[in-house]
Amino acid sequence: MSVTTYPPQPTLQFLRDRVNHHLERIYADVDEFEISPQLGDELLQIMGISDDVCEAPQHRNLWDQQDVFVICYGDSLLAGHDIPPLEVLQHFLETHSDGLLGGVHILPFFPWSSDDGFAVLDYSSVNESLGTWHDIEAISERYDLMADLVINHCSSRSLWFQNYLQGKSPGKDFFYEADPDADLGAVVRPRTSPLLKKVETVNGEKHVWCTFGHDQVDLNFRNPEVLKQMVSIIRFYLERGVRVFRLDAVAFLWKIPGTSCLNLEETHEIVRLLRVLIEHWRCDAILITETNIPNRENLSYFGNANEAHCVYNFSLPPLLVNTLITGNCNYLRQWLMSLPPAQNGTAYFNFIASHDGIGLRPTEGILSDREISALIETMEAFGGRVSYRALDNGVQKPYEINISLFDALQGTVHGKDSLGMQRFLCAHAIMLALEGIPAIYIHSLLGTRNDYARMEHAGHNRAINRHQWDYGKLETALADPDSDHCKVFEGIKRLVAIRREQPAFHPNATQFTLQLGRTLVGFWRQSMDRRQSIFCVSNVARKARKLALSDLNLIETDQWVDLVSGEALEDIRGYITIEPYQTLWICN
Repeated sequence: MSVTTYPPQPTLQFLRDRVNHHLERIYADVDEFEISPQLGDELLQIMGISDDVCEAPQHRNLWDQQDVFVICYGDSLLAGHDIPPLEVLQHFLETHSDGLLGGVHILPFFPWSSDDGFAVLDYSSVNESLGTWHDIEAISERYDLMADLVINHCSSRSLWFQNYLQGKSPGKDFFYEADPDADLGAVVRPRTSPLLKKVETVNGEKHVWCTFGHDQVDLNFRNPEVLKQMVSIIRFYLERGVRVFRLDAVAFLWKIPGTSCLNLEETHEIVRLLRVLIEHWRCDAILITETNIPNRENLSYFGNANEAHCVYNFSLPPLLVNTLITGNCNYLRQWLMSLPPAQNGTAYFNFIASHDGIGLRPTEGILSDREISALIETMEAFGGRVSYRALDNGVQKPYEINISLFDALQGTVHGKDSLGMQRFLCAHAIMLALEGIPAIYIHSLLGTRNDYARMEHAGHNRAINRHQWDYGKLETALADPDSDHCKVFEGIKRLVAIRREQPAFHPNATQFTLQLGRTLVGFWRQSMDRRQSIFCVSNVARKARKLALSDLNLIETDQWVDLVSGEALEDIRGYITIEPYQTLWICN
């Protein structure tokens, strides 16, 4: 991403008023903690914001069509005990990305006790098995660095929680306690483990809230000391080069027994407050909310362009996979038509694979139970696993499918076939052309398969798609033009290179969904200056399909070419044959 700087403006009093306004709304109903009238000034002091305030325009885009992220763990690539994995990652990016990947999301690189990093022991340290802050800063100097702010919970083995048990600070009153007899039946969460964990403290037996499992204890943001600690961590990350903050599991932040404890207004207000503080420290900083929830709720985190700059487009992965295995794009098309254009200053964060799985909650209200079952059965036939969540009646419901995307697309509902490579590249071509900022999981970039050994060793399904590559073996695979890994890597790189040159693929460029039947996914993109149009058409069926170019309403006076194949369209009133899983980017 290009870094845009703005002249400092003397708006400290205005900023102080904004901060205090958010705090008043957050703590309006909190009576168990004393809320100091100086809390706003304390937060500004913690952030180091003084007389000169950086004012970030609310509706200014901080990205363009050249922005493509890669998502990875700090140890996705290993080269022996003598070389820190973060150093290996940087070498890979500089050697193989050829300037195509502008941003990198390194999943939690802190010391942790479980959940592959998301049970944080110490927010201020880099896991010594990965490297040091020097390695993190070196990557941030070359790439836009996204880091996780694991804001909802921390490890039960952290210093904070151990201090909580002993009634010491920092940690005292840092964790949310609940009465096991309280009305908690409406609480929505993505796990099947008991919500509350009984612990012995110096003050007697307590029950602490654990949304994601008993090693991940939820922080109590009703206590302003927790907010102050998190703001201090944010500034620490900013000073070390983090530009993009991924607010992990933020939808669960605020708790009120008797409610769903999901997407509460206080949670939204905290996101607004953090945005104000972060963007006035660094004007081009970006907040992304990670909210694996139904689409309508997910979109609410845009606010009025005053909450998240970007929201994860969680409905895209399951709907796109479903489209490609059924050969029917009706649901994907209907969903695309329902997506409101992101305001300037906001953008969708598009992905089709991640370190977790293919979430099923975002399909609620879109796919029927029967169709979700068919999707699950197909993924299980391709070696995938299913993770569940518990409903309030004790019933377990499928929450996500755990599988590598390359394996997920090796066939259709009719079974495996020989078109897996074409289907896989088609999925990325669709994602790269859509409105929004694309992010590619490193194991999709490398065509990694299901890792059953790692899943068995880790003891949880998600590890199936968290392979650790031996860097020497990877280099050998990428150098072999006959290997699937090389074909995938070069194919995706080529698509990214084409995307980066097209103004019509700006994340906020106009998008209009085309009606081309059930087997052709089509949408039109137009650059913000209206000088470039691209008609994106993909055949999601196992058989070739004919497209009547007259259906696209191409302007006769323009010269049209398919950017993917490089072939010119001579007769825009004729027909063109689209092979199985072929994508056309028809551009003037």
